[in-house]
Amino acid sequence: MLIAALQMRSYPSDVAANLDRLERTAAEAAAGGAHLLVTPELGLVGYGAGPDLPLLAEPADGPLATSVAAIARRHSLGIVAGFAERNGDALYNSALWVSGDRRAVYRKSHLYGPYERHWFRAAAPSTVIVHQDGLNLGLLICYDVEFPENVRRLARAGVDAVLVPTALPVGGSAEFIAAHMIAVRAFENQVFVAYVDNCGRDDDFAYAGLSRIAAPDGAILAAPRDRDEALLFARIEPEAYARSRAENTYLSDLTA
Repeated sequence: MLIAALQMRSYPSDVAANLDRLERTAAEAAAGGAHLLVTPELGLVGYGAGPDLPLLAEPADGPLATSVAAIARRHSLGIVAGFAERNGDALYNSALWVSGDRRAVYRKSHLYGPYERHWFRAAAPSTVIVHQDGLNLGLLICYDVEFPENVRRLARAGVDAVLVPTALPVGGSAEFIAAHMIAVRAFENQVFVAYVDNCGRDDDFAYAGLSRIAAPDGAILAAPRDRDEALLFARIEPEAYARSRAENTYLSDLTA
């Protein structure tokens, strides 16, 4: 399956503008032959929306999710999009997957820093796997992927790829995470990892713009030329990495 990943400059609190960007990118991704489009963490509402997040938060079956599903249907794509999810009194940093009439939601379990902990509730670690085009796809969000247990849990559950909407900030560790950790997570679990970052800046945050799609052998299949907006494409073909799985038998050699 060919997937597309949008490194995106989202607009805080401007859902209409972000949906318009998603619509235009979905058309471009579909024209390029992709069957799945992955977009960044909280990209539908803007990571830096801050005090507006409680106002922008919607249930997983709300109007925003319905709009994303309509875009997916118009372009015959699966879409992964980040949004602020309301469930009763709780707000979650969530990722929505839609494909046809099917939907799934993953809630971030490892919140990063005081900003996220102020606005969101941490979910219990969970194994959310969706099925598209014969592939098993696991969902995580940003900081979640930096904990090896999360990726290993998905790998042991049989995923072919892990999709990770991200808002990696500019900072001393950003290059290491993108250049090394993502490839290691893919290699040590023999899965693909699509790490899809925000870019640019808003009033409160500057984003690293370091999206990566890594293969099971640790190779980087796609990365942006610079830190601005970019649409990346990569082919997810587990059968092409049978040799890597045969040589690197971490999963089968686990004793616990």
